[in-house]
Amino acid sequence: MPLVRIDIKRHPDPTHLPKVGQVVYAAMRRTINVPEHDNFQVLTEHDNDRLVNDPQYLGIQRSNGQVFIQITLSEGRSVEQKKALYLAIAEGLNKEAGVRMEDVFINLVEVHKENWSFGHGVAQYAL
Repeated sequence: MPLVRIDIKRHPDPTHLPKVGQVVYAAMRRTINVPEHDNFQVLTEHDNDRLVNDPQYLGIQRSNGQVFIQITLSEGRSVEQKKALYLAIAEGLNKEAGVRMEDVFINLVEVHKENWSFGHGVAQYAL
């Protein structure tokens, strides 16, 4: 049920962005009970002047390697699950893709279950 959008500045390694997506999906499976095969992602690379971040907001020293992750998902996860997700993504990206943990920006957008259609024009989760 999540729809994940990941935006980064253009990277010289063509395998980098798909690897970021894999790490995010694995973290969602482990921490917020995302089912197997429920993997929908939009992976986008941008020119250097198309992504903007404040390098010091909230005292976090960000670099030019910022990764923006927006996850739209059905509501219902606890604060503890969300915190575990944020940490799992940041640690996984650091370990698996060499992304600094300071450069991982995550935004969750929670929606009601009836706001999804996975095909055929049907609201599969509507009760």
